[in-house]
Amino acid sequence: MRTEPIYALGLGCERGCDPQEMFALTRDVLSAAGIAGMDLAGVYSIDQRQNEPAIIQVATKFGLRFECFSAEDLEEQTPHLLNPSERVFELVGCHGVAESAALAALRPDGVLVVGKTKSAHATAALAVKR
Repeated sequence: MRTEPIYALGLGCERGCDPQEMFALTRDVLSAAGIAGMDLAGVYSIDQRQNEPAIIQVATKFGLRFECFSAEDLEEQTPHLLNPSERVFELVGCHGVAESAALAALRPDGVLVVGKTKSAHATAALAVKR
């Protein structure tokens, strides 16, 4: 029996990111993967962004759960990242937010299908459960 793929959207941003910028970036990532918002299992980020309006609004718009992980949990995903960043590590304590959050949501079976995609103030990535 074949089941539909399970996708996880990882999001990160600077504080106060414009929600419209986050929506546009999300649309770009979903388009790159050829999926729609209804194909997502949820929206995921770092706990330092648990109250970030732009991320919350994306989850709300698509009717998805929003879950956050600690920097320590996200750091465990570093070996699987396509774009690890020392700068991000200096800022938040893990080598990536969007990619790591998408992977952490699907652990241990997640694989990135769209790596870190950046806009001026936000990042997004998409993982699928193998």
